[in-house]
Amino acid sequence: MKNSFDRPVATTVALKKVVPAIPQYLQAHYWWAYVHPRAIHVFERQWLVNLILWGNYKRLCNALLQEYGHQLPGRTLQIACAYGDLTPRLAACVAPGGMLEIVDILPIQLENLAGKVAATAPVRMHCMDSAALSFADAAFDRALLFFLLHEQPQAVREKTLAEALRVVRPGGTLTIVDYAPPSRLNPLRYFWKPVLDRLEPFAHDLFSEEVAAWLPRDGRSVMVSKQRFFGGMYQMLTLQVVDGAGE
Repeated sequence: MKNSFDRPVATTVALKKVVPAIPQYLQAHYWWAYVHPRAIHVFERQWLVNLILWGNYKRLCNALLQEYGHQLPGRTLQIACAYGDLTPRLAACVAPGGMLEIVDILPIQLENLAGKVAATAPVRMHCMDSAALSFADAAFDRALLFFLLHEQPQAVREKTLAEALRVVRPGGTLTIVDYAPPSRLNPLRYFWKPVLDRLEPFAHDLFSEEVAAWLPRDGRSVMVSKQRFFGGMYQMLTLQVVDGAGE
């Protein structure tokens, strides 16, 4: 018996047939946001995604596209689906001959995303664990982690970062958009953090530590760009993969 994600969703969208097990932390803490079928009906609303980010969703997406120069030549990897219109906007920036590939461990999220991209979009989808990517080393020109790290326990977060850097070629980039330690003058520091502690227990780490704390110690990347938004509560980091790292 075939699952619904075994079929081609569109001419340029193919879902990986081998489905990894859903991690326990995802089942335990994020069933309400991503795993349960009703989650998509609730959260796949542009206004709601923007509200959750205190009106900053479009601003952060715009900043990301600006960072990319609104052009994505070669192969781009988005690690984990995202609610809202980020991925269709990324797909619109793919240069001729290029490809945007998205991985997610949840087939339901990939199916939802397939419904948001055009049938002719240069997009491929893979059901894959961010902490154990099956791509070859240096397979991509760039990779993106958009509000994923705060949803992962530290051990998984470290593996995700290591895998993202592994699959990007030397000279390529890894861009991270996520929460950050907010300014002490930001009133949401004292209101929003307790809310996240209840709903998203691993987000605490992003409010307390810099992303550099979880990067591999082999010197395979250097920070080339760092921006903060909304009183420091959000960040966009760009790392460049260094040739010969780890030698």
